[in-house]
Amino acid sequence: MDWSVSAPGHRSGRSLASRRTLRYGIIALAVAAMLCAYIVAVVTRANAAETLLSQGKPTTASSAENAATPASSATDGDAGTRWSSAFTVPQWLQVDLGSQQQITRVALNWEAAYATAFTIQTSNDAANWTNIYSTTTGAGGNVSLPVTGTGRYVRLNATAKATQYGVSLWEFQVFGGTPTTPGSCGSANAAQGKPASASSTENAGTPAASAFDGNTGTRWSSAAADPQWLQVDLQSVQQICGVTLNWEAAYATAFSIQTSTDGTNWATAYTTTTGTGGVQNLNVTGTGRYVRMNGTARATQWGYSLWEFQVRVTGVPSTTNDTPSSPSQSPSNPGNAVLLSYNKPAVASTFQNDANCNPCTADKAFDNDPASRWATSPTNGWVDPGWIYVDLGAQAHITQVVLQWDPAYAVSYQIQTSNDAANWTNIYTTTTGKGFRETLTVDGNGRYVRMYGTQRSNGYGYSLWEFKVYGTGGAPTQPPAPPADPIFPATNLVWSDEFNTGTNVDTSKWTIDAGTGQNGEIQYYSNLANTSIQGGSLVIEARKETAGGRDYTSGRINTSNKFSTQYGRVEARIKVPKGNGLWPAFWMMGTDFLTGRPWPYNGEIDIMEILGKSTVDVYSTLHAPAYNGGGGYGQKLTTVDLSLDYHVYSVEWDSKHMTFRVDNQVILVANKDTVETTRGPWVYDHQFYIILNLAVGGDFPGPIDATTPFPSRMYVDYVRVYK
Repeated sequence: MDWSVSAPGHRSGRSLASRRTLRYGIIALAVAAMLCAYIVAVVTRANAAETLLSQGKPTTASSAENAATPASSATDGDAGTRWSSAFTVPQWLQVDLGSQQQITRVALNWEAAYATAFTIQTSNDAANWTNIYSTTTGAGGNVSLPVTGTGRYVRLNATAKATQYGVSLWEFQVFGGTPTTPGSCGSANAAQGKPASASSTENAGTPAASAFDGNTGTRWSSAAADPQWLQVDLQSVQQICGVTLNWEAAYATAFSIQTSTDGTNWATAYTTTTGTGGVQNLNVTGTGRYVRMNGTARATQWGYSLWEFQVRVTGVPSTTNDTPSSPSQSPSNPGNAVLLSYNKPAVASTFQNDANCNPCTADKAFDNDPASRWATSPTNGWVDPGWIYVDLGAQAHITQVVLQWDPAYAVSYQIQTSNDAANWTNIYTTTTGKGFRETLTVDGNGRYVRMYGTQRSNGYGYSLWEFKVYGTGGAPTQPPAPPADPIFPATNLVWSDEFNTGTNVDTSKWTIDAGTGQNGEIQYYSNLANTSIQGGSLVIEARKETAGGRDYTSGRINTSNKFSTQYGRVEARIKVPKGNGLWPAFWMMGTDFLTGRPWPYNGEIDIMEILGKSTVDVYSTLHAPAYNGGGGYGQKLTTVDLSLDYHVYSVEWDSKHMTFRVDNQVILVANKDTVETTRGPWVYDHQFYIILNLAVGGDFPGPIDATTPFPSRMYVDYVRVYK
């Protein structure tokens, strides 16, 4: 397949997953292997009323021996990671439980460098501390300390150590419950208003968020297929004790309730194969930040549909967002914070500049271009630690950082600030980074902001599409202002071709794109011979004839260098042909393809693709660097036989979403927020041009056969763009 600049109209189809580099394929296999081998550590409770309060909560310390032993390692639930301090005393380690709690027990799993004298303290403000336990004869090992105290913050304060080293803990666990009812299952809905996502939505009117809005008049509904899932991000690790499902008529007969601490690895808390619908109050037991209903069998021919999905937790639901953002959390910054990092000088530990990533220098993470990226060098940068920082030009107050990761992401990393690019202060730490887009609420000051990665997600390096820093101060450069979003339904017609005049294509509006196709297509696209205007429609005709070294010909036209648009409603009224191997399409390509950016970095928007072998199915798909070809972000809709008449295919597109339809049926709703947090960068906030073509054969539609009719015709009544 030749995606050279001289061929501006080539299209990707769905088979181009093979165009992705070998590196991406290896990463996918490595990640799959890691997931299969993932082991979940379960902490057993001392008694039925006790709740583990500290796991995954924000944790800080007086010092850390090195970047590999951060404070967060003592509260991550992993007995193979640890916090260790500098080689002096006193030293302290504290955890923020997110709300005031009754503390009943503290468990310490010491490494060899333990404390002989220490206190356990509580506080409501992290400034004024109350001792709830004290010893001068600590012996290390695993220690379980019954205590009585109340506070939001719990601290271990070590004043004497057993070795010449510092103090070090594999795990620091705090147990308890609410001050009034320790360890009891609450009645409040911990899920209401929290970020939600789903495997699919039936249409734009039934989004995932509707199941968590507290309104029994709104609902989520899925595509009509198995399996489907709906999940909520509680925004902190919680002890899950109950779930209420309020089903619409389209309920699940078989489903499970699952929990996860990272949104990737799931544990089953409840399962059934005899679901009856209605309102189901389920007692469950699990720990996690994310809670999911995973439906595997439907009661009707429709999808799954829930009026409400409620989650109850032990104790008071925490609102602390202690780990990176959830799938539906917006990267916009509240208050008077602005983007400080755009086009600012950047420095990294290493960078890649070769045939696979040319160039992937540090500045690419700060250019506000989601299709360019920074990556560490494959020759000396696939090691830990790896880092990248930006110079904001002046001291700033940092309130938010947004990281859009490539598949080579950091599992453990810190966000740090500095005034001199030499001495760094941690303002955020995690050991559970999950990649994709992470939106981090932080609070720090400095001229320089750094991502300091200490554990990679795979055997490769670190790579960021975007690293955005928000706050006040600094010396910000404002990026170019985007166009205003259209208001739908859009009614202002800005461009059209009604195909009512002449005998062939209007070359003031269209470029005839001659040449061979890609994706295994067998036709040659001719220069005008296979296009004509007949009866008020454009006709693109596929024929069995020899041209350009091929045995079949067809037509392809596009608006490159004639017309392009960013946002709006783009629609065409089309009648498609039927026949094995035929492949009509109405789609768009980013205009930067015309100036040298290769596919899929320019972005591709497939409004309509139909396969002649099954003209009841219509596909809408997005293609980008991180998801393309057979792995594109798309959906198929099965409907009436689309070859029997004209139908209107459209996309309504703005800076936040795209809604694809055939007539009034929704094929796909692609939300920018969901795409960025589950698949990769959204590369569609720029100009795109329009393409129409009829392909013959290829990897997606399959081969032609003796039943395929020639000539076959694709009819286009009009193409219109509204804003």
